[in-house]
Amino acid sequence: MIGTGIFTTSGFILEELHNPYTMLACWFFGGFFALCGALCYGELGALFPRAGGEYVFLRQGLGKVMGFLSGWISLIVGFSAPIAAAAIAFASYLFQSFSLPCPNWNLTLGKVQILNLSPINLTAVTIIIGLSLIHFHSLLIGSKVQNGLTIFKIAFLLIFIVTGLWIGQGSTLHFGSHFKIGSLFQDSFAVSLVFVAFAYSGWNAAAYLGSEIKDPGRNIPLSLITGTIIVLVLYLLLNLVFIYALPPQKMSGVLEIGTKSANALFGHDISSYFSLAIAIGLLSVLSAMIMSGPRIYFAMAKDKVFFKFFSQVNSKRHTPAHSIFLQAGIAILMVLTTSFNSLLMYIGFTLSLFAMLTVIGLFRIRRQVDHQKLTYRTFGYPITPIIFILGNLWIIFFSIKSRPLAPLMGLATIGLGLILYLTFQKRPDCRQMRTEPVSDQKN
Repeated sequence: MIGTGIFTTSGFILEELHNPYTMLACWFFGGFFALCGALCYGELGALFPRAGGEYVFLRQGLGKVMGFLSGWISLIVGFSAPIAAAAIAFASYLFQSFSLPCPNWNLTLGKVQILNLSPINLTAVTIIIGLSLIHFHSLLIGSKVQNGLTIFKIAFLLIFIVTGLWIGQGSTLHFGSHFKIGSLFQDSFAVSLVFVAFAYSGWNAAAYLGSEIKDPGRNIPLSLITGTIIVLVLYLLLNLVFIYALPPQKMSGVLEIGTKSANALFGHDISSYFSLAIAIGLLSVLSAMIMSGPRIYFAMAKDKVFFKFFSQVNSKRHTPAHSIFLQAGIAILMVLTTSFNSLLMYIGFTLSLFAMLTVIGLFRIRRQVDHQKLTYRTFGYPITPIIFILGNLWIIFFSIKSRPLAPLMGLATIGLGLILYLTFQKRPDCRQMRTEPVSDQKN
């Protein structure tokens, strides 16, 4: 969860909201919605403890077509697009740390940008290829790299928060005016929640690894809920540091918010090391997504609703090589063709839509399942899932109203997935696939 979003979106959010207190409220509400989702996904993960996550949940809750579309969206939006965003953020912070120049070479057709070639983008492409090769090589090496990067990232964040608030050269005057309750009902607040939703994306990641988690009925809900709460607290503290470091006018619209904050708090000499540390921390986000995503495409191919080619595991490495490199190719294409801001809106809108649909499916599953099989039940049901659904409807509505291009691209991606599904359904071996009834599942 912790990575690209928290170190890139706060500047964009403040540009929308103009008030530090409203920005903090936005981060709180985004975390609250994510926690409601985690409580619901905990029940689904405990009931269906196998690889695939939302693909499995939506297939069981709303049918095969929705399951397929969820897997398709995971490929394009859930993993490939965030990998592209994380790689761009990594390269941006890396260039900041060494104060390297970054010229842009854009290839345009009329007024439409076709390719965006720059040292940052080319570095992002290189790191995607490098980490994909690591996870192709073996699960053992990939998991060791992931664990080491995650430990480094958490330790760095705690040091940054403590030193920033303790010895940093910031000011409480940056918080400015008081919080106004009316700001919560503005279009800009809902649009800002799209950026926040992107930053919290990953709260459901444990559900994707269900078949490999010991005692899934206990540990999937536990990991989802405690992980979301911890990240919510860390995000609020980090944003307090950002505001303490920078006045709103210097924070507004800034992508490399971590570097700017470190520079204001500790001086330029030290801030370059912080930028490098953030860049290294972002590698853990890239590594986690490159490792997790291919499991979904692998599960879809096994269910014969995706190309059989992607159900194959490399005979020597025992890794889903084809799925790993498919994901890498799509991410690289996005790095070279899409702006960072548009990428965040596209990801936030589409993931909010499918997370909402997954929780809607929970209501149907509850009516079908033997309640004695529920090793974990959603706390506050049915209020908790209703809050999550209404919160995401709010985000989706105002995203379409205020920033229609990114939602339209998300809907176009869904439409392309539907065409692909109908194409697969024409194949005899695919028509034989059925959705297993909930009552047949084993915990």
